[in-house]
Amino acid sequence: MTRIPCQLYLISPLDVGGDFPARLTATLDAGPVAAFQFRVKGLEQHEAARLAAPLQAICAAREVAFIVNDDVALAKRLGADGVHLGQGDGDPREARRELGPNAQIGVTCHASRHMAMEAGEAGADYVAFGAFYPTTTKAVEHQAEPEILEWWQGMFELPCVAIGGITVDNARVLVDAGADFLAVSGGVWAYPDGPAAAVQAFNDLLKDQPAG
Repeated sequence: MTRIPCQLYLISPLDVGGDFPARLTATLDAGPVAAFQFRVKGLEQHEAARLAAPLQAICAAREVAFIVNDDVALAKRLGADGVHLGQGDGDPREARRELGPNAQIGVTCHASRHMAMEAGEAGADYVAFGAFYPTTTKAVEHQAEPEILEWWQGMFELPCVAIGGITVDNARVLVDAGADFLAVSGGVWAYPDGPAAAVQAFNDLLKDQPAG
């Protein structure tokens, strides 16, 4: 089996108002991005949907999967490409019933092999491990090591996502360990030269992968 090269999975900042649609457009146009996760907190669903609509259209025009964080109901309302579930955000089986057979359903598994296997058995399309590095995006309660990516790749065909504090400077070890996707937020949006330059830098890194 030939492994698909690792790809970039972009997570939104919490503030997606104002000029963010223009920022997202420029960022996605800077290089290949496999998926964009819409991650906002504490908003009423109607407001979240209003903010999501232009971003979803930007992603659709570029064939970037639009994934909603945590909220199956919002994902269904938007007709999103999928949903990403934390451990407290519901069962992948129920999400599948709500969103249909073609939805991409991801599950946060922290540093737990058991959680990852359970997610796979429940029909998840990918599992996410992390945090691998300190991050300012959210409180880090679970520290993952690259070895869990190596273990997963050796055992399962289901894609795995590495998340948590990933930057251009520290991503190589995760790519080499077997991450199928690098989920990045601050490492793109807070990049000193701007998010478009960050996407270019990540893609330069991801081009340099061994075949197979």
